[in-house]
Order: sequence, then structure tokens, then C-alpha cells
Amino acid sequence: MSRVVVKVGSSSLTTAAGGIDPSRVARLVDSLAEARRSGHEVVLVSSGAIAAGLAPLGLKRRPKALPAQQAAASVGQGLLVHRYTEEFARHSIVAGQVLLTLDDVTRRSHYRNAFQTFAKLLELGVVPIVNENDTVATTEIRFGDNDRLAALVAHLVHADRLVLLSDVDGLYDAAPSAPDSHLIPDVHGAEDLASVRIGKAGAAGVGTGGMQTKIEAATIATAAGIDVVLTSAAQAGAALRGEAVGTHFHVSGRRRPTRLLWLEHATESKGRLVLDEGAVKAVLGRRASLLPAGITAVEGSFVAGDPVDLVRSDGQVVGRGLVNYDATELPSMLGRSTRALAEELGAAYEREVVHRDDLVLIGG
Repeated sequence: MSRVVVKVGSSSLTTAAGGIDPSRVARLVDSLAEARRSGHEVVLVSSGAIAAGLAPLGLKRRPKALPAQQAAASVGQGLLVHRYTEEFARHSIVAGQVLLTLDDVTRRSHYRNAFQTFAKLLELGVVPIVNENDTVATTEIRFGDNDRLAALVAHLVHADRLVLLSDVDGLYDAAPSAPDSHLIPDVHGAEDLASVRIGKAGAAGVGTGGMQTKIEAATIATAAGIDVVLTSAAQAGAALRGEAVGTHFHVSGRRRPTRLLWLEHATESKGRLVLDEGAVKAVLGRRASLLPAGITAVEGSFVAGDPVDLVRSDGQVVGRGLVNYDATELPSMLGRSTRALAEELGAAYEREVVHRDDLVLIGG
């Protein structure tokens, strides 16, 4: 049995006017049900909540303001999941909704619960339907697009394959409508993308992604040991059967701890810690935790548990980690040993500024 994550975009589910297209949803679910009957476990990452809410609210295009997007998501999410539930029921399959925000999967106390929820749903034979929790997510804690969310969910649930469904049948070296464009059947690395001219979000104006976000999602997944297929929703069944359709992004790396992947790709830094060269060498060379003694400056406004960038004196980012102190606490601690801090301020100040288990290296 293999486990596959399927991501479908708004433009593949809705009409240009913004409403859900029942026939498109039905065809997609038929393909997913076929995959289930073939022995695959399926997780669906579905866009479309905001798009589905446009028509009922009398909106002609996706709004730019976050509150209006959240209002549309509030209306559309229920409509979308109801449609999925009905379609899966035709195949005697139960669907369950999973709404995620960045906090759910980057903070230590939350991400394990997310993993356990997915594991139990799949154990019970449920198809999880995943979306960003657009209704409550703020600008600062948003994934931004469901392509990246799908790549990270694929890693979270230990998927074998990620299938990205779009309104085009694969990755082209130019706009698919251009007479001289060609489909790229295989991508083994960055060199295969050198000549690609990237397109933006679809013409329907109902989504946030484009080919750029799909390439980024494929890069995240393949670097984490997950095969990726990019094709059209019309070819979903063929892709799930393993047929040679669309563009196949081949695995380029090995699986890493889940939280580190989320930390690198799903967070925005809330501040910067400037390191001296000794600390840079300790972090990069020995993968050591970051201590106050190695920090020369603190930039930004953050609280304990937030992601921060670790940088050299010239500003080069060398890592990102979850900080254990508020920004207001750190200035008086800089350059001092944890032992001295503990003796003066108490045992709570003997902890690392960033623990190595909460740290991902970005450069060197």
C-alpha cells in the first residue's frame, strides 16, 4: 500500500464566475475513489473555499483584502466540503475536513497532534480533505498557497507521492499556448528548469498559485524524498495509476525530520540574531545549539517560540530556528555564559537561545 497526497487548485474545481462546478468535483472524486480501490491511501489538499464563496456573496473576482477573503472562505468552505462529502459517499467513502494554520505545524506542541490526527483518519479509512484555515489565519501565519501546503503535508503524513493537479497538463518551457512551447516530461534537478519561463496564476482569477508555486512545492517535496507528478485535473486518474503523464519531478534528497522541513519552508522569520564567527562555526560545523555567548546583536520583535533567522555579521543567513526567549529579554544576555546567567537570574536562564533540535541550517 502506498500513500499519496493529491492537491487540486481552485481553477480545476470552480467556474470562472466562482461557483463550484459539480461535474469537475465528481470526476476528481471518481479518480480518488479508484485509487482507494487500488489500495492507495489518499490525502486531498483542496483549494477552492474562497472561490466557492465568491458567487454566494455576489463577488465577481477574488478579493485582495484579507478580511474579504476570510469572509468568502467562511461561506465557501462549508459548500466545498459538503460537495466532497456527497461525492465520496457515492463510493461509500467517508471524508473528513482538516484545516491547518502555520502554528499547527511549526510549534512543537501542535505539529505532533496534526500528525496523529492524519494517522488516525487514514487508519479509519477516511480521506482527509486539507485546506489552510483561511477564516482565521492572519497575514503573518499563512502558508500563502496550497501548493506549498501540499508539499509540507506530503512530508508530514510520510507520503510516497505528491500529485499536483492544475489546469494545464504539465510543466512547459514557455506558456503552453505558445506555438514553440514544449512539455518537460522529467525534472531531475535545477538544470532541467534553467530554460523555463514561468507563468503566473490562472486567468479565472480565483486562485493564488501559478506554475512558480508548483515548482517550489515540487522542489520542497523531492528534496525530502517524495516523488512529484504535475499534471491536469483531467489526467488525475492516469497519474494516480502511475501512467507517464504530465511532468515527473524525481526525488533529489532524503527524508528529514518533519518539523525542520516546516521550519525552513513554511515560516516567516520574526527577527534576526547576529552571530559571532565562533557561534557560526559551532552551529554550522558541529550543529550545536545557539547560546547567548555567541550572539552579538538582536533585531526584530518576537516572543519565545517564534522563528528567527541566524545571520553572520554581514547579514548572510546561516539558519532558522525557534527562539526560546522574547526579543526584550535577550539584549542583557548577549555575550554571557549560560552558567553566569543561571547564577544571576535563575535556572530558567540556563537554557539555549535556540536548541539544535529546533534549528535548520540554510547556508554556510
